[in-house]
Amino acid sequence: MNKIESIFEASLWASRFMVVLAVVFGLIGAVILFLVASFDIFETAKFVLNTYATGGHPDNFHADVVGGIIGAVDLYLIGVVMLLFSFGLYELFISEIDVAKDDGQDNKILAIHSLDQLKDKISKVIVMVLVVGFFQKVAHTEYNNPLDLLYFALSITAVSVGLYFLGKVGKK
Repeated sequence: MNKIESIFEASLWASRFMVVLAVVFGLIGAVILFLVASFDIFETAKFVLNTYATGGHPDNFHADVVGGIIGAVDLYLIGVVMLLFSFGLYELFISEIDVAKDDGQDNKILAIHSLDQLKDKISKVIVMVLVVGFFQKVAHTEYNNPLDLLYFALSITAVSVGLYFLGKVGKK
């Protein structure tokens, strides 16, 4: 029975290498997101240059430019989530990243030693993605009466208070 148990445990331990799939595809996803976000910034810059070259200033010009840039920032942040996810899974299930240790710099951003740390880092970036998405939507909202502006002010206050408490929790 010991031999069977030993083989089973060795197989079970080796099964952790399935995580490499999530790491590799997470990295591929991050690269794709960074490329798409960079392309969006490029397209926004091209739009601005073309607009000024033709001497026009279309309606919602500023909102379109800001929306394009904020949308790209949103994609960059999601790419960061994918990077954190990939680094964290690799360090938790496979091995510490030797190059990061040998670098001599204190890489606290990518150093992950528990699932709780991974969850905490990813959740903070996800909250930032939601905040950026919120402000992108707000930029395209039309305010028709004072009550709309009050709702806008309350929503900004709620986001600010949430970020304040998120920062307080992270420091403990």
